[in-house]
Amino acid sequence: MDVAPRSTRIRARLAERGLALPAVAAPVAAYVPAVASGRHVHTSGQLPFVDGALPLTGKVGAEVTPEQAAELAAACCLNALAAIEALVGDLDRIVRVVKLTGYVASDPSFTAQPTVINGASELLGEIFGDAGSHARAAVGVAVLPLDAPVELDLLVELDGPAVPTG
Repeated sequence: MDVAPRSTRIRARLAERGLALPAVAAPVAAYVPAVASGRHVHTSGQLPFVDGALPLTGKVGAEVTPEQAAELAAACCLNALAAIEALVGDLDRIVRVVKLTGYVASDPSFTAQPTVINGASELLGEIFGDAGSHARAAVGVAVLPLDAPVELDLLVELDGPAVPTG
């Protein structure tokens, strides 16, 4: 179910930071970008696509710096929010970011995965305020799809009625 997005308070907060939601990234395998279950929306893992391409590839702590990876985590987050908005029509419906799970393709000696995923967590706090505070996991992994340095998924709770699934 794709719903036409509206101009919203959350979009205004993004614009104040010089950010905009991208087009929803096309799935790279057999899945959909986001699924609603009652008043919750779960996103699929989102890679840091910018204009349809990965700006960097490789392992964090080797080819990619932690600072670059934190920026990529924020890009993943914007892609996840775009997938949610396409499903529900308005990000203002989000009353709580429940959980963020971040995956960091890490050089074996790299152990600062939480710092990388802060790129997404801090963005959520900036645009959603207290509703952006969330539970989180930041996991180091050997490799991610397409050699992406970072991937994340979100679980959010919505206000109002459940999202139709048909």
